[in-house]
Amino acid sequence: MKTVIVLVEGQSEETFIRDVVAPAFHHLEIYLQPRCIPTSKSSKGGAVTFERFMHHARNTLNERQDTYVTTMLDLYGLNKDFPNYHEALSCVDIYQKAETLELGLVNQVIETISCRPERFVPYIQPYEFEGLLFSNVEILSQQEPDWEYSLPTLQAIRQQFETPEHINNSYDTKPSKRLEDCLSPKYRKTRHGPLIAKAITLRIIENECLHFHQWMNKLRQLPDL
Repeated sequence: MKTVIVLVEGQSEETFIRDVVAPAFHHLEIYLQPRCIPTSKSSKGGAVTFERFMHHARNTLNERQDTYVTTMLDLYGLNKDFPNYHEALSCVDIYQKAETLELGLVNQVIETISCRPERFVPYIQPYEFEGLLFSNVEILSQQEPDWEYSLPTLQAIRQQFETPEHINNSYDTKPSKRLEDCLSPKYRKTRHGPLIAKAITLRIIENECLHFHQWMNKLRQLPDL
């Protein structure tokens, strides 16, 4: 059994990994364990500084030598002190942005913590977790009785973008804000997010979201340590 600790920035992502992603890896004898990075001594979840991330990553990697560590951090709202942040801003392609940040992250972790390189698998979500929920807006609209009235709006949003991972670019257009604006009863991140993802299924999400799919495949193909 391989153990993969997934460092996440919020409770929605923590539940998503635990309830949706992890069960799909059991047959491969890969155990995914989500851990929410604390933003302070008394706060759990939210914006994470690079310093706090590194503190948590170091402790996690040093805890055991036979585990992998990966991340699920949103590109939207990522703290500017993360390595390669400004280089990533100059990239036009969303996948290049994410990959540039992931490269900076893995280089800094390996250099600073001196762990075996294969043990750390960085992942940056373009643009945020809620983008994955646009993988099937028909299923999304079925999760609350009155959400069906918002289906045309959700379809119009999805049709504007190449993939769900391309949806965003500001506070007013990020996926979570779009859901909050068009759904009634109101979209609640920690309550609705993981439930919607589970209803859509991991298979559909991977079919629609290339970068997410590539991350899943990296985890599936991890060798024994």
